[in-house]
Amino acid sequence: MQFTSENRLDDGVLEREFTLGEIPGTLWTPETAAPAPLILMSHNNGLPKADPRLVARARYTAARGYAVATIDAAGCGDRPRTAADEQARAELRRAMLAGEPVDEIFESFIGPLVENAVPEWRTTLDALLSLPGIGGPVGYSGGWAALGIRLAVVEPRIAAAGFFAGGYVPRAQREEARQVTIPLLFLLQWDDEGNPRQRALDLFDAFGSKEKTLHANLGGHTGTPLFELEDGCRFLDRHLK
Repeated sequence: MQFTSENRLDDGVLEREFTLGEIPGTLWTPETAAPAPLILMSHNNGLPKADPRLVARARYTAARGYAVATIDAAGCGDRPRTAADEQARAELRRAMLAGEPVDEIFESFIGPLVENAVPEWRTTLDALLSLPGIGGPVGYSGGWAALGIRLAVVEPRIAAAGFFAGGYVPRAQREEARQVTIPLLFLLQWDDEGNPRQRALDLFDAFGSKEKTLHANLGGHTGTPLFELEDGCRFLDRHLK
């Protein structure tokens, strides 16, 4: 892991850009002498790690005493997409404009994105836990629920997770949700125009966790109330500190 920039922010959080092979990422760490628990914070597939909403969540969480890291996985942010990815996205835009069903198009590129992203996130986790000042346990927090489900199933170091029901979850990950047993906080926007409410509720019901909490708020996809950020940190505090 090579750090390429370093910036001390007004809230005392240290923000550092890094590369790990071909993987670009950002790490935010708090001002603390004790090793900080680590949060892997993803964004919806395709968005960059510099997305303002993600950065705001990361800074807030780091100021609460966590190390927070995000990466641009393969095909996300500024990283190159395959010709198949570009074709699928073009077909998706065409189908949405025409009012046609889009689930099978989502399946054709979200599933491979998840499969390609998981090894890179695990490699990043290995590197992060070797850094001074970062310790366990590890949590996951992000808008890419499909990735989080897969990581929660294959990565035993993740002890708790917060998911946002705002993106398409492939059928494979909907089945895998039954294998997720860690404490879980699930956020749902009741009027999310791109995510059928009943499918999100069915996904929540499918999780195998004995402790799982659903927070549902009125509003569209980007209308999640700010207080959910504080509630999310309280959830992490209960399970990671």
